[in-house]
Parts: sequence; structure tokens; C-alpha cells
Amino acid sequence: MDIILITTVIASLFVVIAAAEPFAARLRLPYSVILAVLGVMIAAGAIFFLQTDLTDALNPVAEAILGLPIRSNVFIYVFLPTLLFQATLGMNLRRMLDDWVPILTLAVVAVVVATVSVGYALYWASALPLAACLLIGSIVSTTDPSAVVSIFRSISAPRRLARIIEGESLLNDAAAIALFGLFMAFVMLGIPDPELSDAIARFPLLIAGGAVTGWFAARVAVWVMSLFARHELAQISISVALPYLAYIGAEQSIGASGVIAVVAAGLTLNLTAPGRLPPQSWANLRELWDVLAHWAGALIFILAALLIPRMLEEVRLEDFILVGVVVLAAVAARAVILFGLMPLLTLLKLSPAVETPYRVAILWGGLRGAVTLALALAVTESFRVPDGIQRVVGILATGFTLFTLLVQGTTLRWVIGRLGLDRLSPIDEALSRQVVAVALQTVREDVSRITETYDLNRDTVRSEAKRFGERLDRAVKAAEDNAEILDRDRIALGLIALAGHERDTIIARVRERTISARMAELLLSEADRLIEGARTQGRNGYQRAARRSVAYGRAFRAAAVLHGRLGVSGPLARMTADRFELLLSQRVILRDLGTFIDGRIRRIHGRRVADLLHELLSRRIEAVETALEALRLQYPGYAEELERRFIRRTALRMEEREYTTMREDGLIGTEVHTALMQGLSNRRGAAEDRPKLDVALQKAAFVTQFPLFADLDEAALKRLSKALRTRYIDAGEFIVRKDAVARSVFFIATGAVELESAGQTWRLGRGEMFGQMAILTGRARRVNVRAIAPTTLLVLDEDRFRLLLGRSAALRRAVTASAIARGIDPAGLLPFDGEEG
Repeated sequence: MDIILITTVIASLFVVIAAAEPFAARLRLPYSVILAVLGVMIAAGAIFFLQTDLTDALNPVAEAILGLPIRSNVFIYVFLPTLLFQATLGMNLRRMLDDWVPILTLAVVAVVVATVSVGYALYWASALPLAACLLIGSIVSTTDPSAVVSIFRSISAPRRLARIIEGESLLNDAAAIALFGLFMAFVMLGIPDPELSDAIARFPLLIAGGAVTGWFAARVAVWVMSLFARHELAQISISVALPYLAYIGAEQSIGASGVIAVVAAGLTLNLTAPGRLPPQSWANLRELWDVLAHWAGALIFILAALLIPRMLEEVRLEDFILVGVVVLAAVAARAVILFGLMPLLTLLKLSPAVETPYRVAILWGGLRGAVTLALALAVTESFRVPDGIQRVVGILATGFTLFTLLVQGTTLRWVIGRLGLDRLSPIDEALSRQVVAVALQTVREDVSRITETYDLNRDTVRSEAKRFGERLDRAVKAAEDNAEILDRDRIALGLIALAGHERDTIIARVRERTISARMAELLLSEADRLIEGARTQGRNGYQRAARRSVAYGRAFRAAAVLHGRLGVSGPLARMTADRFELLLSQRVILRDLGTFIDGRIRRIHGRRVADLLHELLSRRIEAVETALEALRLQYPGYAEELERRFIRRTALRMEEREYTTMREDGLIGTEVHTALMQGLSNRRGAAEDRPKLDVALQKAAFVTQFPLFADLDEAALKRLSKALRTRYIDAGEFIVRKDAVARSVFFIATGAVELESAGQTWRLGRGEMFGQMAILTGRARRVNVRAIAPTTLLVLDEDRFRLLLGRSAALRRAVTASAIARGIDPAGLLPFDGEEG
């Protein structure tokens, strides 16, 4: 075929892709539906012009369209990795990790339920072998969430719900394609009725092999990309190669799932690359992948749709009945997941509560598309699959896809409207009024400055100002006097606005390069949690999210255990350094928010709400300062190194701004500016490197500063630092419970605890200890001990404590004072000075 003609056809398809998006927006239909319809129309038109006697002028074009080398391998090895890889790069993984249980459960269980339901329904309704029926079930179990997610975003549906749907769909596709490969092998090997247990047993191996391959490939890619720190195009080129090499490596080398390998590679790159690549390189990389995925998604829909007329050429009457069976079975399987499994996960507190209207919308929005058609095409192309099975698979997959696109896709927005999901909730309505009022106030101030700058006609300015002022007064009154909104909702609105401004401030700081891209990802995730908490649970949800932002996570505690018991300090050092940088960044951001409260929120919600927000903000700043001070005490000197790094990065940003201003003012030319920026880039590379933290050395230095160990010699201190175990406690967590057996003594390194016994409470802080009385008296513990701030404890077991007690006079004095304070005679508890215990 003429290369010029093929190039013309492909270029024309890009014109169709460009026109489809505004066309879909105008018709208020899903973009994928429009692409599929256009593809079918193009293919039908080409067939018509080839068969008609009206004219032969368009025959070359029609032949070029129908003769495009559209093969399943093109979809599977070119387009599919692109779509999956970009989806993982575009996800907020740290927020999705909060919901990994419902995402993983829904994805895996949904695929298995859909495959089995459709497979057995067809097996009972047709003469097809079970393996072929299960193959069809795996083909139609893939879902395309783009339509329902885009609509959910446009109607302000809960963000967490949209994240779960996106994550579930990504893993759903991966699991479905893995099952497809499994049942395809059974069909090609001529096994008509495979044991389902055999398939399920092989399924985890496909998943695990693909995951390990993708993780390893991504780690190698990130290492190579870090070597090309000053060559952005080289880094982007490595990222383009990664998904294809991971896919082919998993499929061809170890026989694992290439789809899972691509997903694992994308997730690994998303988690690790922001901390290893320059911020601008990471942003440009993601932008490129957004464009590639847009083209790949559109092309895969159009090219797959071009095949639909051909795949339906041999359709029979009984095939329509089987398509109906597939539709009913697939919808029923989806309903079981949404109305059976999701409420169960909610009951177990593993998933957010999803209201019935949203579940109905998700059920009806389960569209199928290009992936389903590509898998069906792979079956029809295989010479090892019997002709009869090829025909049925092609027709059923195509018919089911057309039903979801032309029936469900075109009526989805109408269904959402009938469910009442297109109307704003009262709190969202109030939020929109607040946004209008705040925006108009800012506009009025800016317009006032502009009119003064340009010395416009005073009468005209006065007339327009009066007109604009009337509109502003109406907007402010609507925001303040909305009787439908309760006071607690007004507070929630203020908190949502404050968290939103916090998010904007983080993004601005990243652009200024005063905050690293890695920290920005963490801070933006925390800001999203604040917004979501305030939106769903008001002040309590906001405060809960704020406490979580300074708490020790499970991964941090696992790293501490790994360090304490196995001596592996790498993960703990890295996470402690991350915590240092995160808290310093949080402090910078939080101190900028007070002005927003006074300048914006006070004018909209009044003094009482503004004062309350100031109080909550002060508590957050205090919590961050407390956590930061705890780290300063535990790791002296390291915080200063990070602050020096912050100052250097800020100075470099200001220097860059000065050079840019001079170039724009014409004071320096392009050549001089380029040379200056190159030198600046070299210095910035050094400033970006974070100082390393040696946990073991820092711990030893910290023990020497502990007051109770002041009289120990250097050798004893060294032995003690090895014997002490570090334990990290979040505020509100119980450390010791009443009646527990005493086996350890706790020294408070940082933070504070509260002891409660017989209705009385007292508090201990840094440098003090607890737990010693229960050991020395030989009795069960009589107190409950709870942390009242993020606390770091040094834990010593009973035997070592008794040895230490005999060597340290300072420790004996502390124990004596503690016993006297509690009315206990210290004489029988410990040896006197000079005695060995």
C-alpha cells in the first residue's frame, strides 16, 4: 500500500480525534462513545464506497482505511502499555494506598465474579465449551471508568469514591487480561473443560511474576535516569522505553503477566522518581505521557471501531440472544459487587460508605471499549482457536461493547440526572457562593488598582464601581445569610477553603523550588486529606487529618523495628530524614495561612469562624513544632543542615528571578543569561542533595545527653545505646495498660505521657522515666500510660535496667525520688550508692 496514502489516512484520524472532543462536549456524551461511533461510521462508509456502483473515485481511500494493518498485537504491545503506564503516573498513589483494601478487593473479586458469571451463563445457554465461555467472560470483564469518573468530577462527587473507581478499574484491567491469557491457553491447547482450581492456582503466579518484573525494571530505570540528572530528554526517553521493556520482559522471559509488569513499573516510578528527578523534568515527563496516552486511547478506540462492521458480518439471530445473556450476566455480576461486597467492606470499615445513587451510577457506567475489542481481535486472529469459537467470541464481545457504548453510554448522564446526582448538596452550594464572594472581592481590589494606575475617567469608574459593588454585596449577603447552612457547616466551609489555599501554597512553593517535588507529593496528599475530612466530617474530620499528618505511620514503625531488632538502619534513616524535611516544609506552609484567614475567610464567614480557624491553625503549628523539636533533640544538628539547605535553595530561586528580570528588561542578552543559568543549575544540583542521616551515630550522641545517664563512662554509654530500643508513639496511643506484666522500663526521649491511676493523673516529660516501680516491687502495673504528644521512648528490658541501676547514681536518685513521691519506702527497692545490683 502507498505510504503516502497510509500517512494521509493516519493524519486524518488525528483530525477526527481533535474534532471528537469538542463534539462530545457539545452533545454531553462520553468521549469514548463519540470515538466509537465515528470509527464505525468511517468503516461503514469505506465498505459502502467499495461495494457501491455510484463512484470508484474513493476506492483507494476506502481500501487504505480497511487495509490498515490493525492487528491485536498492535493494541496489546503498543497502545495498551501506554494507557496503563500513564494511568499509574497520573494517580495520587499515597491517597490510593489509604484505600488499597477496597481497591484490591473490588478489582480482583470483580474480575473473578464477572468472568465466572458470564462464563457459566453462556455455558448453560449455548453449546460452547466451558473454556471458551470463561474466555469470553474474561474479555468482557474489563471496564472503562473514564466516563463515570469524569461525570463524578463534574458533579462534585466524593473524591475518595472517584479514586477507588479509578484504582479498581486499573487493576481490574490487569487482572482481566491475566485471566484472558490463562483461558486463551486452555482454548488453544484444546482443553474444553478446565478445572477452575487449576486456573485460580496459576493466577497468583502470573500476578507475582509480573509485579516483581515491573518493580525491578522501574528501579533500574530510576537509577539510570538519576545518572542523567542534567539531560531531561534522556530521562524522558528512558521513561518511554520502560513500560514496553517491562511488558515484553515479563511476557517473553518468565511467562508472567506483562500488564501487571507495566502497572507495577508505573507505580514504582510514580513513588520513587519525584525524589530522584528535578521537579521540572518530572512535570514534563508526566505531560508527555498525558499526550501519548490521549493519542493512544483515541486511536485504540477508532481503530478498534473500524473492525466492528467486519466482526459483525456473520452475525445470526441466535447471537442476539447470547449477547443478551452476556449483558444480563455482566450487569448482575457488577451488581453483586456494588450492592453485596461494597456494603460489607463499609461495615468492616475498610471502604467509605457509598450511597445507593452513586452505586447505581457506577453500575450503569460500567462501559466497555477498546480493551475488550482488542482481546476479542486477538482470539479471532489466532489460527489455533477453532473457527466457530472465533466467530462467537468476536460477535459477543463486539455486541456487548456496542450495547454498553450506545445504550449505557448515551443514557448515563440522564440516569445520573434522574438519581439527583447532578444537583449540588447544600454545603457545596454554600461553597460556590463563598467562592463567588471571595473572587469578586479580589476582582474589585485589582480593578481599583488598575483604574488608579491608568487614570481613567472618574465618572465612568464611579459608575462601574457602584454597579460592581452592588453585585458584590449580593454575593457576600448570599454567602453570609444562607439560612439552609448550619453553623457547623459554615465552619466546614471555612476549613475547606483554608485547606484548598494550603494546597495552592504548596504548589506555589514547588514552582519556586523552596520545597522538593518529593515533599510536595506528601504535602499535597495531606492537604487532600484535610479537604476530604472537612467536607465529610467537618471540624472533627479536619482535626483527625491534621493529627495524622504529624503521626508516625505504620511504615515508620516497621522501619524502627527493623533497625532495633535486625540492625538494618537504611529504611529508618531515610524515613526519619523524610519526616524532618516534611515537618520543616509543613511549618513553612502553615505560617503563610494566617494571612489568608484574615484577608479572605474573615470577610466571608465573620470573626467567630475566623477566630476558630486561627485556633485550629495554631494547634497544627504547635503540633508540628512539637514533632520537629522532638527530632531536633533526638538528632541534634540534622535539622540545622536541612534549614541551611532551605536557605540555599531560596537564595538560588531569588538569584534566578533576578537574572530573568534582567533579561526581560534588556539589561543582559540571551547568551549571558544562558551562561548565568547554567552556573545556577550546577549550584542548584548541589543544593538539591539532602544531607544523609546516620541513625546509629545520632542515637549514641543522644543517649550521652540524657540526664539520667550523665554519670556513666563512655564504654557504658556505648553498651547502653546498643541495648536501648527506640519506640515511636502517636498522641493518644496507650503505651502501658493497668494489670499488665512489667518487663521493661521506659525513658522519655521526646514528647510527653500521662499516667492515670485510681482517678488521678500526672504527666511526665523529656528526661523522665516510668515503669520502674512495677519491676522493682514485683507487682503488676497499676497505671495506664498514654502519650499526649508524638513521643519517642527508649525502652530497656528488666535485666539490663537492674544492672544499670547498680552502676548509675543519678538513676538511683531518680528512682528514690519517684518512690518517695508515691509513698513507697525506697530502702527495699534498690542498692545504695556504691553497691552493685
